[in-house]
Amino acid sequence: MRFTNEDILRIAMRQSAIDANCRAEDFMRTENVVVTSVSNPNARKYLALPLACNLISYGNNIVASVEEKYRGVVTDYISRFPTEHCFETPNLHVLNDELQKDGLRICFMAEYFLPDLRELKAQDSPYPTKLMHPEDFEGLYTPQWSNALCADRRHLDILGVGAYDGETLAGLAACSADCEDMWQIGVDVLPAYRRQGVASALTSRLAFEILKRGKVPFYCAAWSNIRSVRSAIRSGFRPAWVEMTAKSAAFVGEMNQTSADL
Repeated sequence: MRFTNEDILRIAMRQSAIDANCRAEDFMRTENVVVTSVSNPNARKYLALPLACNLISYGNNIVASVEEKYRGVVTDYISRFPTEHCFETPNLHVLNDELQKDGLRICFMAEYFLPDLRELKAQDSPYPTKLMHPEDFEGLYTPQWSNALCADRRHLDILGVGAYDGETLAGLAACSADCEDMWQIGVDVLPAYRRQGVASALTSRLAFEILKRGKVPFYCAAWSNIRSVRSAIRSGFRPAWVEMTAKSAAFVGEMNQTSADL
């Protein structure tokens, strides 16, 4: 299937609409939209739906997918501040303070990238590369490859491109089939091989492999992860949408403890 940038954006919005329980055209409206979050078997596999509060913006407005009991609080919040400021401090403290009264806290904040077909090019790798499949991932579900592969959902890890320095796997970009039409790319490079263009070479090559299979690649990074964002941009990806999600205080506390133990 041959894609255009417009096709790719339309597919992403259609998937976001499935995830949020709204219409794809809601992301193009100028006014904000608040909908009820519901479970959907076609949503991205890693989303634990329904969500208490999830804010999504493609830059035009905010679509808030919420548990019904938080509709008023969230509506007031996204009506009070400009779209872009609802996703940053100090404004997000207003929402967090209200949600925290009911045992919730802001948890995930991420920027999502889509390939720009005018910029996406198969970049040269400083090391030989190899197309990899699920059977090649056995033994790689370790912390050093935890961005590229997910041990908890290894059945979704479907394709990868590895860079090899002799017998050493220097870098790995892999993708998970998170939903029907879109596969998410993650990438890891061993510390000794960073700053050589390995990540962008692997990411761009994997993006082409995904497109050849009729799927849309996407890439996610925290906006404070400068290294990851730079890699996405060098690979030919551009920012497309942002999300901010609230989870229970217990969930946030468990994540913080897990991070501290790493």
